[in-house]
Amino acid sequence: MATIYQVSELAGVSLATVSRVINNNSLVSEKTKIKVLEAMKKLDYRPNTVAQSLASNRSNSVGLLVSELHGSFYGSMMSDIELALREFGKHAIITAGHSDEKSEKEGVEFLISRSCDALILHVEAVSDEYLIELKTRNIPFVTVNRYVPEIAANCICLDNEVGGYIATTFLLQQGHRDIAYIAGPLWKTDAKKRYEGHLRALREFNVKLNIRLIYEGNFQEEGGQKGVQALLETGIPITAIACANDEMAAGAMSALREKGRHIPDDVSVIGFDNLMFSRYTYPKLSTINYPISAIGKTAASWVLNNLYIDRKEDIQHLFNPELVVRDSVKKIN
Repeated sequence: MATIYQVSELAGVSLATVSRVINNNSLVSEKTKIKVLEAMKKLDYRPNTVAQSLASNRSNSVGLLVSELHGSFYGSMMSDIELALREFGKHAIITAGHSDEKSEKEGVEFLISRSCDALILHVEAVSDEYLIELKTRNIPFVTVNRYVPEIAANCICLDNEVGGYIATTFLLQQGHRDIAYIAGPLWKTDAKKRYEGHLRALREFNVKLNIRLIYEGNFQEEGGQKGVQALLETGIPITAIACANDEMAAGAMSALREKGRHIPDDVSVIGFDNLMFSRYTYPKLSTINYPISAIGKTAASWVLNNLYIDRKEDIQHLFNPELVVRDSVKKIN
């Protein structure tokens, strides 16, 4: 196996220069970089990452814990984080917590055991106290879609309450008063906040809450389907349904069509997240934009700024949701 000394000799440069090229240091000229890379290729030299880690006390890997590994929401987040890290020569180690406290804690400890330099955590089941205690262990981490006041500087999230408020306010502005709501699991902070936004909008328009028009779903398509079935079985007139995410909205639209209801002529539907498929449903889904790409890139920037790169860059910790109007909501008199 070729050594860094042989690369240095063949390229006619110092060991320090070879090291700079390996670490993608901008101080090396393009001409010198080409000479070193050609020498590495000719000798089939591969840097010893273990030795590099021991020398720098860095593994150049970042742990990423997400709730699930499937679905367009998590896929987009993981992809954007990985690409942002890869641009600076860092790699992501990914595991899932499955919205279970024990699994999330095991995932965090696994990533720590892999000597990750920092963690990006999309956790839902662990307590605020656990995250506060994690910070006392001097483990660099940032949370995504989770706000804990005591560690606010480590949190990057969406204002979910405002998003829920915007969605229902839009329905109310279109003349709807018989509005049903399909919530996410209300033990989850984001689902609870979106529901609270729904309630605030009803209060502002002096619409009395009918608890029978609230269904607690599971953030999955089947939750939307079952929600519609349960809501229609009440026999209470419904002109619109607000769903706590796009997946449940898609399930709700499917169930409404199966029941012979036309969208939006009979029932209007609005979602939340603005996932890619929402613009291809029939009709196209009105929804609330969750800028997951920007949030994922911001989480990666937080890690890069705090550990690897000496750059002054303001980090946005709270993102604002925005209404996306398409074809699934109809104005009524």
